[in-house]
Parts: sequence; C-alpha cells; structure tokens
Amino acid sequence: MWQRPFYHEGMSELQDRFDGRRVAEAIERHRKHYEFWDDEKALIETSPFFFIGTSWNDYIDCSVKSGDPGFVKIVGPNVIEYPEYDGNSMYRTLGNISQNPNVGLLFMRFDGKSRRMRINGRASIMEDAGAIGRHFGAKVVVRIECEIYPNCPRYVPDLAGATSSPYVPRKGQGTPRAGMEAARLQQGHSAGGRPACAGGQDG
Repeated sequence: MWQRPFYHEGMSELQDRFDGRRVAEAIERHRKHYEFWDDEKALIETSPFFFIGTSWNDYIDCSVKSGDPGFVKIVGPNVIEYPEYDGNSMYRTLGNISQNPNVGLLFMRFDGKSRRMRINGRASIMEDAGAIGRHFGAKVVVRIECEIYPNCPRYVPDLAGATSSPYVPRKGQGTPRAGMEAARLQQGHSAGGRPACAGGQDG
C-alpha cells in the first residue's frame, strides 16, 4: 500500500473549485485497488503497447513501450514487468527511473468503449538472469509495483472505426452528460458489477 494520500493539495483544491470532490473521493474508495481485476489482466496481456511517464527534477519524459502482445508480464497480484529493448540510446525512461522510481502508466484501447487502466507505480530496473530470461531480447527488465484505477473511455475515439467520441463538446450540438454514471460511482456500483464510470476528462 502507498503511504501517501491519493490526492495532494493542488488536486483537492481543484476538486472543490469545480465541484468534483464527491466523485473524486468515490473513485478513491471504490476504484483504486492493489490487485489486478480479470479484465485488467486481459488488457495487459493483449496490449501491444502502453504509455509511461517518468521524471527526475526538471527532466520529464513520456514514452510509448511496444512489443508483441504478452510482452508485458504479470508477475504478482499488482506487479508487472516489461522488457527494455535496444532503442535510440537516450535512456530517458531508464535514466529517470534510476533516479526516481515513481512512474505513471496508461493502458488503453482506442475503440471508444473499453476502459482505460491507469497505474501509479514504483519501478525498479532488473538485470538478473532470471528476469532477462523471462523477456526475450531484453537489455534490462523494468518491474513495477502498481496502484491501479480505471477510467471510462469518454472522449476516446474509435480509431479502427474512424469515429470520434460523441461526448466531445462541439459548437451547435448538445454535449451528452454522464451524470447518471457519476451518481452510480458515488454509490459505488454499476450495472456490470464493477465500479461505475465517472465520465470526466480530467484526472
């Protein structure tokens, strides 16, 4: 478990300013978790890519890590590993991790309907033979202990279908709201039995 609060003061101040505190607190109560759900395991195991953000002081970096589906491996209830392949030799991701283990990950499908999985993680760089042996072609392996919370796909386009989200605000059109989903989230449930989707862009 993480010892720090889920939100810092700046986040909480904006939640109060824009009347989002109830939904934000419900997300923490009902959606933050420390063991992968079955649908999250399926997303990880079938994903050909994910996004990772790292930082150290003023050095901020966002990168996409790619491979064949299955290149990210689940090795514990909330622990994943991925291989670092030969790349452009800048070592921005690994360099930041070597100085600051805190990372942010995003797994998603651009289909306009699947939930995004967001991860706050603590990363370590593995160079032992066992870790390298689990990931063919790896120079090193990154292991990440995960704090997990899903987001709904509002505003996410369906790239395969070449359609944009109907929730995007557009001039001359009413913008569909997700108020019912937010209400369900505050109650801690959804029709499918999983915590409901709040539907917001920010977070």
